[in-house]
Amino acid sequence: MQAAIFRGAFDIQVEQISDAAILEPTDAVVQITHACICGTDLWPYRGQGPYQPGWQIGHEWMGLVMDVGSQVRTIKRGDRVIASFDFCDGTCEFCQKGLDSACVQGGIWGFGHEGGQAEAIRARFADATLIVIPPSVEGDEAMLKAILPLTDVMATGHHAAVTAGVRPGGSVVVIGDGAVGLCAILAARRLGAERILALGHQPHRFTLARQFGATEVITSRGEQAIGPVLEMTQGGAEAVLECVGTEETIKMAVNMSRPGGTVGFVGAPHGSGQIPLGRMFSSNIGVRGGLAPARAYLPELLKDVLAGQLDPSPILDRTVSLAEVASGYRAMDQRQAIKVLVQP
Repeated sequence: MQAAIFRGAFDIQVEQISDAAILEPTDAVVQITHACICGTDLWPYRGQGPYQPGWQIGHEWMGLVMDVGSQVRTIKRGDRVIASFDFCDGTCEFCQKGLDSACVQGGIWGFGHEGGQAEAIRARFADATLIVIPPSVEGDEAMLKAILPLTDVMATGHHAAVTAGVRPGGSVVVIGDGAVGLCAILAARRLGAERILALGHQPHRFTLARQFGATEVITSRGEQAIGPVLEMTQGGAEAVLECVGTEETIKMAVNMSRPGGTVGFVGAPHGSGQIPLGRMFSSNIGVRGGLAPARAYLPELLKDVLAGQLDPSPILDRTVSLAEVASGYRAMDQRQAIKVLVQP
């Protein structure tokens, strides 16, 4: 089968590899029909992070079940399924607590495991990892496209909002105008925030931010954005959703928080790891979040998408075939696309 393989910085190749197969009785084999390129994939693409040449890449996917192992009970051949970006056993302490991203036997697709930018995939722990999508949506490409971001970015944006304590009538700042930041705006609106300030640098994304629920857009860069936010919120936002992960944006998030507020931190961290502890201490500002337990969030988010109450699909603004996946990476790296849909 064909799969996207990381060969080095700025070098993604589509190569022939061994067909996906059942290796454990808890596995399923899924034919991938829809996949995505994630902003997190851009870190290894740019030569940053511990990605090794020869690894498959891609952790956001959906498809049709081709085969199941002898111990799989809730998934059958022909089911359309979606997976979160992480696989999990469903039985460990952390899965039982709804923290599947910390599963003791789990991991993230790609990163030395099977990758989602491929024709098919071996899905580990199928019963725990996969969610069956109702047959009624089959053939409805618009609905399938709305479901796909739940694999990662919509769940991650939701995690930022939940951990920051977004509440009905509250004030929120969202840092980042990428797919996660835009989904965080949707998540804040879904949880009832009255005022949502979106920070970003790309003018063409502001229209979408407003469509998703942002009430104001701030274009100032870096620390220059702190003053306007403090002025507009009269002292800071109750919840700040940090969706970038650089040292600068984490500091910004803390410094934009209202005393007693919380930062929902979901941007994959890059930098020295320093945060403004003095400000956090003196103003009782909390920092929560981290790697989203996407599998735990999937059922409630899927319910809203199927009901027509949630639609993150506009973030998918470019489509490529698997053979063209390298061009999708270039488009996202050069900020010519928010998020690329890959259809094998």
